[in-house]
Amino acid sequence: MVGFSMNAYGMQSLLKEGHKHLSGLDEAVLKNIDACRQLSTITRTSLGPNGMNKMVINHLDKLFVTNDAATIVNELEVQHPAAKILVLAGKAQQEEIGDGANLTVSFAGELLHNAEELIRMGLHPSEIIIGYTKAINKTLEILESLVQKGSETMNVKDKGDVILRMRSSVASKQFGQEDILCPLIAEACIQVCPMNPVNFNVDNVRVTKLIGGGLHDSKVLQGMVLKVDALGTIKRVEKVKVAVFSGGVDTTATETKGTVLIHNAEQLENYAKTEESKVEELIKAVADSGAKVIVSGAAVGEMALHFCERYKLMVLKISSKFELRRICRTTGAVALLKLSQPDADDLGYADSISVEEIGGSRVTIVKNESGGNTMSTIVLRGSTDSILDDLERAVDDGVNSYKAMCRDSRTVPGAAATEIELGKRLKEFSFKETGLDQYAIAKFAESFELVPKTLAENAGLNAVEAISSLYAEHASGNTNVGIDLEEGICKDVSGIGIWDLYVTKYFALKYAADAACTVLRVDQIIMAKPAGGPKREPPAGAGADED
Repeated sequence: MVGFSMNAYGMQSLLKEGHKHLSGLDEAVLKNIDACRQLSTITRTSLGPNGMNKMVINHLDKLFVTNDAATIVNELEVQHPAAKILVLAGKAQQEEIGDGANLTVSFAGELLHNAEELIRMGLHPSEIIIGYTKAINKTLEILESLVQKGSETMNVKDKGDVILRMRSSVASKQFGQEDILCPLIAEACIQVCPMNPVNFNVDNVRVTKLIGGGLHDSKVLQGMVLKVDALGTIKRVEKVKVAVFSGGVDTTATETKGTVLIHNAEQLENYAKTEESKVEELIKAVADSGAKVIVSGAAVGEMALHFCERYKLMVLKISSKFELRRICRTTGAVALLKLSQPDADDLGYADSISVEEIGGSRVTIVKNESGGNTMSTIVLRGSTDSILDDLERAVDDGVNSYKAMCRDSRTVPGAAATEIELGKRLKEFSFKETGLDQYAIAKFAESFELVPKTLAENAGLNAVEAISSLYAEHASGNTNVGIDLEEGICKDVSGIGIWDLYVTKYFALKYAADAACTVLRVDQIIMAKPAGGPKREPPAGAGADED
């Protein structure tokens, strides 16, 4: 084995050869801040309704054209360890609420950018962290006082109330299309909302993307829409029982291999007949159980299909195990492992299963309206795959907003009105502090200007003018004044109906502050030699001992 060099000193003597060690303000802290700022610069230009799209090509050469921050940071595959912390904060926001990932990443980047200025002024990162912690606690306190009165009570089955709360979330992805999309999403969500809205499951609202037509051709269907055609000639059935087989509908091969010796034509004919009669027996058993539809999770044999036709059974083949589970949820069926006679309890029920043609694509629609429908599908139409993918992301944000409002329906003013008010009040709070952390609190308050500044810049407005007029309005006590991007002026948001969910803002700001403090706490970066890397020659003077 290679001995250890006596010439090495400090970190060199401690760690494996080939490691990297960065420490101190310049090497570690400021480099981390710079990496995080680069990431937030990417996402911030996509913030808001007029946000720009990013064209991301991932490692599989798949193209994404989107302004959805969660998709952007996921597909970028960020390698820098500090920037990864921001990515994880964005993911946490996406999992918790399903919306607001852009605000989380951009705001955390802005906090770190302002922290860099404080470090250059001579403040220690510990003092900045103490200040930021005080600031976020005060921010969440102020945020609660900005909640719109009366918004805590809401009927989640009321389409108008739902659209009002969902509008800003959908508009930030598809500006100008929200008046078409929001009613579709609201209708789909209300259809599948359970008795206790807290148990709403976002997976129950499905999206089927069909190329052709335009967004105005999109519609909501109760039940499931499968992008497959039925096998065989039966294309429509009503009020039927459904049998689901996850293992496929075909003759099962025996586990042991055997050799059959056939001496003449008669024996060959009889052998084929035996196999045929076995398949017929199995299909007849399914038909006798009362099932009129067979759903197969794997291959459907030609002979089996022939007997299904004879016994007037409709056959659907679904290769995705997830879609198979959803079919079971829609119809109430139990997926059976192999082809056999199902029990009455294992059968599902559907009001109608029909094959229809939508824009040149044949789709199968499974409806179950009377049996307490648990699935609804939004059929999206558009001219290209990229447009449809982006529409799907907007729908996803809308459905997640519905889930969030089922938990907590409180709203705060949108269009940067909340951020300016938080910044104004936090600045006042910083004047009451006496320690060095007051500078950190003031910078935290200044960071809120990121939102109105970015909204104005992305819309081509004068950002300085917009921020100063917002501050002037809020100083006069008009806490609901935000930026109307269509007219390019500051307006009372209650008049134009732009509201954000309190819970989205709460978690976005909380995660952003936590991520920023985590990055600031790092003062050394130690990277070990990568495993499986090229073996280096021992440095000159290293002794070689042998075992």
